[in-house]
Amino acid sequence: MPDPVLDQRALGRATLERQLLLKRSEMSALGAVEHLVGMQAQSPFAPYVGLWSRLESFDPDDLARAILDGHATRAPLMRATIHLVTARDCQALHPLTQPVLARAFSGQAFARALGDLDLVELVSAGRTLLSKEPHTRAELGEALAERWPDHDQGSLALAVTYLLPVVQVPPRGVWGSSTGEARWATTDSWLGGPDAPPDLSRDDVVSRYLGAFGPATIADVRTWSGFTGVRDIVERLRPWLRTFADEQGRELFDLPDAPRPDPESPAPPRFLPEFDNLLLSHDDRSRVIAEEDRRRVFGKGALLVDGHVRGSWMVTRSSQAASLVIEPFVPLADGDIDSVQAEGEALLGLVAAGTDTREVQMLPVAA
Repeated sequence: MPDPVLDQRALGRATLERQLLLKRSEMSALGAVEHLVGMQAQSPFAPYVGLWSRLESFDPDDLARAILDGHATRAPLMRATIHLVTARDCQALHPLTQPVLARAFSGQAFARALGDLDLVELVSAGRTLLSKEPHTRAELGEALAERWPDHDQGSLALAVTYLLPVVQVPPRGVWGSSTGEARWATTDSWLGGPDAPPDLSRDDVVSRYLGAFGPATIADVRTWSGFTGVRDIVERLRPWLRTFADEQGRELFDLPDAPRPDPESPAPPRFLPEFDNLLLSHDDRSRVIAEEDRRRVFGKGALLVDGHVRGSWMVTRSSQAASLVIEPFVPLADGDIDSVQAEGEALLGLVAAGTDTREVQMLPVAA
């Protein structure tokens, strides 16, 4: 029998349900972070907005305390990008994603600038420095240059933070703190080396990806993870997976009991932060965003209306006032405008809690 076909709307609703965006979840902040297999976090406060949009009772101070206490951390992982993850996921994912970072490092100009420098020796020196105390990349490069004065300091520091399991330490990413320059420490020195590292295989990670982002093609899995050999992983899992097809005939893989809601299920407006993983974790992202709109939300927040990106947003603020500026890409129905307005006012309650005046401003649709 041919695989059942899932159209874009069905795919979108399935992914939104798993992303906790059809209805807010009662999960804890750390429970949601683990369910989502981490949250894209190169923008320090993006995970707070992402969790607020997904959780029924989200208190940003809870997540801030978890970061300060070492129960959650920021680290370069999937796709060699910074993710907010729980401490145990960080320790389990690092061995699996380190080859992804090494491959990303080898393709960079700063890697070539190091020439034939002994990278094992460099990483060992970096480990010693970052195990003693956290360093910014500038501080790390300066310290390493004492041993390798003929090499670019920035390249030395970047090499260490790509090739060594590291985390970014507080106050980076702590709600209400100044972002400042990131400070780096070794994963073991900051989180503590576990007596027995959490047991997680690449097969497990792909299964968790499907639970948070599926149904998905092999190319989707590869895009999210950066893993090589994804086809082999999926083929090993195939006996335990359910398969579908998309409208282009591509094979989709999914966990057998994962939610696949009615395509007509309502999807309330949601404000996603910049670089939210929902928008980055598929090779074909048309289930939630049109190809021509991807560049329009780069570096900005994305507005979901009826489960699809229909605009961008950003907050401007002074000491006493804040404005949420929404740029719709298409005309919105009157009912949607009211819902977006209400959700936007609630968002300002999170991101501009200390201001006296808050305003939601809807720009006209660009011609």
